[in-house]
Amino acid sequence: MSDCLLTTLENGLMVALKEIHTSPLISQWIWYRVGSKDEKSGSTGLSHWVEHMQFKGTARFPASMLDKAIARAGGQWNAFTFLDWTTYFETMPAPAIDLALNLEADRMRNSLFDPQEVESERTVIISEREGNENEPIFRLSEAIQQAAFRVHPYHHEVIGDMADLLTLTREQLYQHYQAFYQPNNAVLALAGDFDCADMLERIQALYSAIPTAPAVPRLERPEPAQPGEIRLDVEGPGETAFLEASYHAPAANTDDFFALSVLDSLLAGPSNLNMFGGGGISNKTSRLYHAIVDRELAVGVHGGFSATIDPFLYSFTLTGHPTRPLKRALSALDDEIKRLQDEPVNPDEIARAIKQARAMFAFGAENITNQAFWLGYAEMFASYAWFSGYLEKLSQVSPADVQRAAQNTFQTSSRVVGNYLPSGGEIE
Repeated sequence: MSDCLLTTLENGLMVALKEIHTSPLISQWIWYRVGSKDEKSGSTGLSHWVEHMQFKGTARFPASMLDKAIARAGGQWNAFTFLDWTTYFETMPAPAIDLALNLEADRMRNSLFDPQEVESERTVIISEREGNENEPIFRLSEAIQQAAFRVHPYHHEVIGDMADLLTLTREQLYQHYQAFYQPNNAVLALAGDFDCADMLERIQALYSAIPTAPAVPRLERPEPAQPGEIRLDVEGPGETAFLEASYHAPAANTDDFFALSVLDSLLAGPSNLNMFGGGGISNKTSRLYHAIVDRELAVGVHGGFSATIDPFLYSFTLTGHPTRPLKRALSALDDEIKRLQDEPVNPDEIARAIKQARAMFAFGAENITNQAFWLGYAEMFASYAWFSGYLEKLSQVSPADVQRAAQNTFQTSSRVVGNYLPSGGEIE
């Protein structure tokens, strides 16, 4: 890595550092290999709830001081939980980075999980879940995810099932935290205005005393092949109909993932793999926009997928037209997919799709916060080499690769098609 350092401390903490001297900022991300994938039935939502509790303080850093201290220093911070991982970040003026460094080292092992705070956060998370349930797309996507994964723990939404949010205990949360928040289960990534050797020395001073812990085996429950197409309907408030068609898609660390990235750009417009930053590119030149939106079969069409450890889903979402049934838009979608599967793709069209995918990737890696993000993010499902070699892999995708990806991924027998049927009532 140019101007980068990648090393592992004796206790197993992976450290990735990248010097960027364009502005006096430093962004720190700490990633833990734990997400909703690591939750069994009856304890869904644990990882997301633990993320919330990390903002409730340690003895050294009480919750009441954290927001004020970071804001006073001119910084920003946040956290996210996903299927395979949980991450926390702070982007600070370089002279103030010690606050972020000390905070993350301390809350790796010393978060309090005060029982009163746990109960207070239960109310917050249940309210968040209820808010999600008022969103048609959440309702539809959850039903599709549950149908697509009967065995694999990707079955449930990251926020967890309501039944579990009502019953999870402080002890379950704390045990989950103690098991997974360990140096040998984490990646610490910093990018910005610092000297790598000096920063590594500061990190070693903060983390080297935290002992290595026994590794917790991650849940391995491969999803069996889907026996055929699944169709479902979800009813709820609102005025707009939606249709989602989700196909089982390859994991990130496979060659097919790169071909699918180009196919995604060609068919629906490029997805932004950095879900926390970067700009957007219009999908109005995509095949599906021309075939569906320009023909007024639907108001909108979007496609997308995520970089995951295990095979997940590629999903098309269609927004209903006021006067046309979405089954006509689904037929147009099927026609475009069949055309890709049966007919060779023009190399010029592939070149344009690659160019758009490359541009979207660049938008998601253009500032210091995003550079630090990628240092750790790619380690959650592959390695930093996956990130550094991404553009080259894209450029090597051929028309035959795109056609093969369409044939392998977009099989009717391996998809779930869901309709959201609005009742005409108001969304609360």
